[in-house]
Amino acid sequence: MNAYSVSLDFTKPSLFTRIALSTQIPLAMATTVNKTVRVAAAQMTSVNDLMTNFATCSRLVQEAALAGAKLICFPENFSFVGDKEGESVKIAEPLDGPVMQRYCSLARDSNIWLSLGGFQERFDDTHLCNTHVVIDDAGMIRDTYQKMHLFDVDVPGGSSYKESSFTVPGTKIVSVDSPVGRLGLTVCYDLRFPKIYQQLRFEQKAQVLLVPSAFTKVTGEAHWEILLRARAIETQCYVIAAAQAGKHNEKRESYGDTLIIDPWGTVVGRLPDRVSTGIVVADIDFSLIDSVRTKMPIDKQRVSLDL
Repeated sequence: MNAYSVSLDFTKPSLFTRIALSTQIPLAMATTVNKTVRVAAAQMTSVNDLMTNFATCSRLVQEAALAGAKLICFPENFSFVGDKEGESVKIAEPLDGPVMQRYCSLARDSNIWLSLGGFQERFDDTHLCNTHVVIDDAGMIRDTYQKMHLFDVDVPGGSSYKESSFTVPGTKIVSVDSPVGRLGLTVCYDLRFPKIYQQLRFEQKAQVLLVPSAFTKVTGEAHWEILLRARAIETQCYVIAAAQAGKHNEKRESYGDTLIIDPWGTVVGRLPDRVSTGIVVADIDFSLIDSVRTKMPIDKQRVSLDL
């Protein structure tokens, strides 16, 4: 299992830094056929400027393509983080609007799949959908998922959020086939609700779970990694969690710590700086997925509980 991270300093050439990895899974658990494919996860600090964020995403896409990734995953609100109340609804667009079409062209021109988690898709004049969009390397939208669990929370420390005041929740669980396996689509706060991941794994046969996020600094410090590793372990899936990081404006700060986790719960990709802009790259090993699931066949051992 190989993993790399790239932290971008735009005043210098980008460098790929090898991360030393350890795994608790014996090498004997892998099959003789080496079936791997490379993925990337981005970390960024989006602002309230669509073109600035697109320029950052474009640079990260080029880094991922040069590293040989077939898919790059971006965090929630990759294209825009509002500075004032109502800004996100104001800039929201349909999927065939110019913002998403720009990203479709980026995928096609770079010959890479994009996971765009948390796009402000227009619903009406006062509401949007928080939509996870998967685009293939021909620039076509393969599928979309609308965030089901909305962040209505009083965070310890005084900050309050009410995503439902401007967001319409989704109603459908979504998975999609890709060159890096069958993807299970979620967004951020969904992470706290295991049932959606159970359904993606056991009913929709997902192999890789995508969790694009913008966790707050407080909740991230307390729960981010442990929740992601739990979802990986209980589903025996890879988890790719692209994260917003750092201060977006005077009122909003995100935790960061973009991670890629294998089906055994081992972190196999992580940026060395929790809040820097950059990408982390790792290999999805299909033989590892098969081996973990064969040796611990929880899909066959599950008991239906009517409580």
